[in-house]
Parts: sequence; C-alpha cells; structure tokens
Amino acid sequence: VQLQASGGGVVQSGDSLRLTCAASGHSFSAYVMGWFRQAPGKEREFVGAIRRSGGTVYYGTSVKGRFTISRDNAKGAGYLQMNSLKPEDTAVYYCAAAPQSTIVSSFYTARAWTFWGQGTQVTVSS
Repeated sequence: VQLQASGGGVVQSGDSLRLTCAASGHSFSAYVMGWFRQAPGKEREFVGAIRRSGGTVYYGTSVKGRFTISRDNAKGAGYLQMNSLKPEDTAVYYCAAAPQSTIVSSFYTARAWTFWGQGTQVTVSS
C-alpha cells in the first residue's frame, strides 16, 4: 500500500490542524494505520494507531486527550486531528501501515510498521 500524508503547516500555539493520510494500492482496510512524528535530533515518536475497523484507537502519552485518529476505509484515508497544539508538537509527521496481525506492544516502535508515507511538516509557534 502506498501512503501520502498531507495537511501540515505553520500554526500558533493553541490552534488546531488536521492531517490526512491518503492510501492507494492494496486494500487500505486490511491494515492498521499509524501516525508517528520526528522532531530534529530526536527519534521517531509514536503518535497513535487505529485498527482497520476503526473501533480501537491507541495514543501516545504526549498527545492523549488532544489528538484524535480516525479513518474512512471507503475513501482509503486516515486522519489525525490535532487540537490545542503546542510548540513541542513541532515535527515531521508520518503515516504508516502495518498488518492487522501486528501485536499491540509493537505499535510503539517504528520498525514494526511495514509501509510509510512521506512526512508532512507541522510547525507550532509560541
């Protein structure tokens, strides 16, 4: 499956932004979809993941309560709604896909994810 993330930009602290991950190729609905981010000089950080049915969502501790992940399998798209953005949310954001059989404990590590889209830059100014 090919993935493409979009929707990044420059916003101010407290603003909201929605990222989109557009999928093509193999059936998007067969995969868990995830979001990661990477700030300069830091490791890639797990943001969250959503099961293929959309019924179960997992979040990283730094974004829980502020970010919401959803997906629309009919459109082959996933979304990351980011509210109450902070300067520390500044990073390149990536979407990824993994087989449904991937165990939950592996979600938090980048190497568990099979497919990656190119990143989209999010910059939050104070």
